[in-house]
Amino acid sequence: MEPFACLYIVRGDPFRPGTCLNLSAAETVIGRMSAGFLPDFSFTNAFISRKHLLIRKEGDAAVLYDLGSRHGTEINGVRAEPHKPYTLQTSDMIKLARGMNVIHFSYLFGEQTLELEPLSVTQQLEEPQGELSIQWEKRECVVGGKRIVMSEKEYLFIHLLYKHANTLVAINDIKQTVWYDRALGPKGIPDVSMDELNALLYRVRKKYGKDTFLISAVRGSGYILELDTH
Repeated sequence: MEPFACLYIVRGDPFRPGTCLNLSAAETVIGRMSAGFLPDFSFTNAFISRKHLLIRKEGDAAVLYDLGSRHGTEINGVRAEPHKPYTLQTSDMIKLARGMNVIHFSYLFGEQTLELEPLSVTQQLEEPQGELSIQWEKRECVVGGKRIVMSEKEYLFIHLLYKHANTLVAINDIKQTVWYDRALGPKGIPDVSMDELNALLYRVRKKYGKDTFLISAVRGSGYILELDTH
């Protein structure tokens, strides 16, 4: 059967970040391999149940069912009720094993050549660590008791990702928000290079700490801020 949707691994052993798992069967079981059972897609994390969740093709839609897993399934930060149907949409974020496994759902097969790069596990740097509080009105963060003033671009970028936490924010939306005063390119989008965007991400990561803002990049498409809603 032809694939009708796909799952991109943001993180989850044994898969590498960016792995694309095509959904083509009428039903796909995701879980943890055991001596007597092999799910269609198997993770190794002990917090994932043997039969953790099911994705079923219903008409033109992919519908997720948590199969009564012990530690639950989150969709965009909301815990799924066991055996209740959840119709998936492109850019939905699925979390298993208390957020240790993260999957990005999509109907868009044009993304199959893209890579997901969890920025929080690359480039080991000496950075601030500790609890985070954000004072949007003052445009400053407090990380581990250390006060950090946001630049305008840092504020606009982080605020945009927070407004759309756990969902994909498109590159063009970031350019229009952060570089609102930049001259427009031929497609009506601010003329901002990917080098500039990457430089902004690097500054945020180094200035605020690599684990302060858990930002995953869907390369060539956009960025996702993983936010624990509990």
